[in-house]
Amino acid sequence: MNNKAEDPNLWNDAAEAQKLMRERQQLDDGINGVRAFERQMQDAIDLIELGEEEGDADIVKDAEDALRALRTEAARRQVEAMLSGEADGNDTYLEVHSGAGGTESQDWANILLRMYTRWAERQGYKVELMEVHDGEEAGIKSATLLVKGHNAYGWLKTESGVHRLVRISPFDSNARRHTSFSSIWVYPVIDDSIQIDINESDCRIDTYRSSGAGGQHVNTTDSAVRITHMPSGIVVQCQQERSQHKNKAKAWDMLRARLYEAELKKREDAANAEAASKSDIGWGHQIRSYVLQPYQLVKDLRTGVASTAPDDVLDGDLNEFMEAALAHRVNGGADAVVDDLA
Repeated sequence: MNNKAEDPNLWNDAAEAQKLMRERQQLDDGINGVRAFERQMQDAIDLIELGEEEGDADIVKDAEDALRALRTEAARRQVEAMLSGEADGNDTYLEVHSGAGGTESQDWANILLRMYTRWAERQGYKVELMEVHDGEEAGIKSATLLVKGHNAYGWLKTESGVHRLVRISPFDSNARRHTSFSSIWVYPVIDDSIQIDINESDCRIDTYRSSGAGGQHVNTTDSAVRITHMPSGIVVQCQQERSQHKNKAKAWDMLRARLYEAELKKREDAANAEAASKSDIGWGHQIRSYVLQPYQLVKDLRTGVASTAPDDVLDGDLNEFMEAALAHRVNGGADAVVDDLA
């Protein structure tokens, strides 16, 4: 690939050149990551030997702590190596939808939006808010994020489903405990190498006024675009740009991505793999529960992974849940990997 990258004729085909450079960078990052891992492991072993020779328990402890951290990293890389689906390496869209329950669920949807934004920022991913529909009193009815970075879809794809919150409601003057539901839907950004044919006569295009902040032009013109694909019932919308034309182009991209994701799900169903399904946002369909009262616990109902630090989880500390869900999805549980992660 290095030799191909040096070919002066490479950029005659810009799309092919970009694909080559992207694959080359991913391989280079992977190789450098393994080499750095090996160096850190050997450094820790050398420090242990040195500490034992000199009778310095602090050096030994620091080196052992470093090895434990490397073990955790090794488990993460083992799961990441499973991200071999055809779209796993792509950028991704993430939709948040509030369930029944008005202000309660709309506030919960807003908390989830922040949680995934914080997670993405922790991974070094770029995040763009494509559209948001604010709630009447607080929170949001729905929103769509674009998460950009290598393996963004691969990591986030297991988050599709219904998320349940139990807490003392800040909107209840009697301080009663409430249960709220919101759903997450994740689908990959697709590039030009994946051809998705859409009959425009099957689609209805609506324009509307942006509901979010963004300047006088956004708020006073019908620049936001909604596209409904009648055969599938899929609806996408974009209000990120001030230009209706640009929003429409991005909405078409989102629709192609949704249709592609639907095809991936069909293949998973045919292969009897675990398929995330878009179902009723309520009891019996949740994938994870976040309990803040009367005790504090976040538990994934598919893998059993739990955390007693919900504040950390809601601040984006999701890797343990994602790693276990990926292992479970790929090989029906991956007991050894999950045990290591636990």
